[in-house]
Amino acid sequence: MFVAMNRFRIAAGKEAEFIEIWRKRETHLDRVPGFRTFNLLQGASNDVFTLFASHSIWESKEAFEAWTRSEAFRQAHAHAGTSKGVYLGPPQFEGFEAVL
Repeated sequence: MFVAMNRFRIAAGKEAEFIEIWRKRETHLDRVPGFRTFNLLQGASNDVFTLFASHSIWESKEAFEAWTRSEAFRQAHAHAGTSKGVYLGPPQFEGFEAVL
C-alpha cells in the first residue's frame, strides 16, 4: 500500500472556494489501475492560512507513479494553478509506503 499526500496552504477566507474547486474537479481516478480511495482533509487554521491535505491510497508506489505519467493525470491537473489568491504557494508532496 502507498499513501500519497499533498499539503496545501490556503489563504484565510478562501477555504470554501478551495473545497468547491476540488468538489467540481474531475480526477479521473476511478479508471486508474491501482487506485483505492481519496480524501480531502482540512486541518488547522491561523490568521494567514488553513492547512488542507489531499490523501490518496494506492495498491503500490508503482501504481501511483504510473498514474503520474498517465493521460488521466494530465487531464486531472489541466487547470491547476488557475485559482489565483487561493493557494499560498505550491503543494508539498509526501509519499508513504506501508511497513506494517
